[in-house]
Amino acid sequence: MTSSKKLLITIDGPAGAGKSTVSKLLARKLGYIYLDTGAMYRAVAVLARDNEHSGPLDESTLEEICLGLDLEFVQKDGKLRLLANGRDVTEEIRQPEISSLASAVSAKAIVRERLSGLQRKMGKAGGVVLEGRDMGTVVFPEAEVKFFLDASPEVRSKRRFLELEAEGESTTVEEVHQLMLARDRNDSNRQLAPLKPAEDAILVDSTDLQIGEVVQLMLDHIEAVSKEHNVTTWKKRKTD
Repeated sequence: MTSSKKLLITIDGPAGAGKSTVSKLLARKLGYIYLDTGAMYRAVAVLARDNEHSGPLDESTLEEICLGLDLEFVQKDGKLRLLANGRDVTEEIRQPEISSLASAVSAKAIVRERLSGLQRKMGKAGGVVLEGRDMGTVVFPEAEVKFFLDASPEVRSKRRFLELEAEGESTTVEEVHQLMLARDRNDSNRQLAPLKPAEDAILVDSTDLQIGEVVQLMLDHIEAVSKEHNVTTWKKRKTD
């Protein structure tokens, strides 16, 4: 006999590892909700950057932003959009400058406390695939399924460059590579919730894998966990 319970799935890892693409596909196949937690930190970075009265990392500014913060993921024209206080920031949060600023913003205790609370609220019922950098270590250490998705810095930089190029951004592979290495250092070395795999996470190196191979590897693991927890999840959707 199976249960109606749904699993909580976290996918952590550095920028460019393929988390967003994999998480979206995995959520669709499972019939789960997809939540991009990194986008939430980027949204705060956008609001902080646009503040006219102080620097973007000013503690009082960030506290004010977080206290009045309203974030909402909505579907529009078949795409997931992120609204920050009613403002669509979906495109802005992908700018290279925001990527770097988001890393610095996410190291601030007031920001991480506020967003972690929102994330726990969104994911507490299960049936969610959450991608980020500390989902399996800090926000949901109790998650039944945890993945840490990685790839070589060269491959991650190339992937990110192609994304930016497709969006019309003017940059080079080398510029993207240097920004990515800097963010890796910042995310891994910060004192508050550093980027690292959870002790019980499944490590997946996507350097030489196609997206479909990564998703299938994850589905195979989820099937095993589902049997262990007596949960019905994805079988009927496997061929989507």
